Amino acid sequence: MFRVGILTVSDKGHAGERADTAGPELGRLLDPGCFAVAASKIVPDEPEAIAAQLTAWSDDDGLDLILTTGGTGLSPRDTTPEATLAVAQRLVPGIPEAMRAAGLAITPHAMLSRGVAVIRGRTLIINLPGSPKGARENLAAVAPALPHALEKLRGSPAECGAE
Repeated sequence: MFRVGILTVSDKGHAGERADTAGPELGRLLDPGCFAVAASKIVPDEPEAIAAQLTAWSDDDGLDLILTTGGTGLSPRDTTPEATLAVAQRLVPGIPEAMRAAGLAITPHAMLSRGVAVIRGRTLIINLPGSPKGARENLAAVAPALPHALEKLRGSPAECGAE
């Protein structure tokens, strides 16, 4: 069972001016036989708050996977990718590449997502869009690869191409 944190990045959500719909949607989409949502939180679009929560969940709580939702677009307050990169130890470029490729089959706006995927310690961190639809579609694009990725992060010695 992999422990997951879902971090919603939203000024309005943090201030109680908007209900968080994308975060709970991500929790519902995760296979309960494989993933357990161990933590969820809403933080404002502030790089320091985002980075601090990612660091705490990775370093202190040892979560296997952190999914962020929100702050990946082009507006001036969208700083989730920068905050994520600030805590990154390694990049996983194939994950956002796959999400954008899948999204482009649905809408040309997918190319505007700046989300990243990184590793900190043994935690995989993936940025997803803030809309429930975008978050759902992006997670669906990469979900089949997540258990294998997380097993590798845990140190599984199994060969990747073995049958």
